[in-house]
Amino acid sequence: MNIYIREMKAHRKSLIIWCISIFFMIVSGMGKFSYYSGSGQSMTELISKIPKTLRAIMGFGDFDVTKASGFYGMLFLYLLIMATIHASMLGANIIAKEERDKTTEFLMVKPVSRTKIITEKLLAALTNVIILNLVTLVMSISIVDKYSKGESINHDIIILMVGMFILQLMFLLIGTGLAAVMKNPKTSASAATTILLVTFILSIITDMNSNLSGLKYITPFKYFDAQNLMYGGGLDPLYVILSLVIIAALVSVTYAFYKKRDLNV
Repeated sequence: MNIYIREMKAHRKSLIIWCISIFFMIVSGMGKFSYYSGSGQSMTELISKIPKTLRAIMGFGDFDVTKASGFYGMLFLYLLIMATIHASMLGANIIAKEERDKTTEFLMVKPVSRTKIITEKLLAALTNVIILNLVTLVMSISIVDKYSKGESINHDIIILMVGMFILQLMFLLIGTGLAAVMKNPKTSASAATTILLVTFILSIITDMNSNLSGLKYITPFKYFDAQNLMYGGGLDPLYVILSLVIIAALVSVTYAFYKKRDLNV
């Protein structure tokens, strides 16, 4: 039995739905760009009058929404939330679903080790994440290009997608780690999304209050903030290294606890 192929087939419909959702988010989001760009300076002045707290919540930041690059930078926050939710739920479900669906015994009687099982499941999850990221990249470049009016934005989009991919990996592995550690597999997906929402709220809090900037080190959403990636010189090596350390730790947790886990049949 090829576990990798089995998992890819099991998550095929879900992946298609997420890709379609990403497509409509980009199309509908950039469709609003013509309104903002048509409003010109008046819209920029209007946004500048919005309280900083509300701008942080809505993702406006200091982007110039009359430019395609600035508007996409704002839209990226929503794409990032969608992609990380997909990754965290995928990570939790791909590990926990055997116990949830009572198919553990069927899987365990096969002549494969737990290491092989978890490896193939992780590879299948990684493939799903890569596909969603590439679909987002291709659709972003093709759709945003129609509104860019000659503005060079492809490089910014690629950098943003690299940041998104690293975040996807982190939340994917948060999901797998929780599913491997928690006794009740049904709650791992909700726990993973709760962590995601808490870290997202923390990222908003750091934008609202500069005195709390130290929180940026405990919320992955600030590691690859769109504004910093686009206007701050690209990927910060410190955050990349910190992300890789977190990813390595989560992989170790997933393998270590899944091997020792008492699986419910």
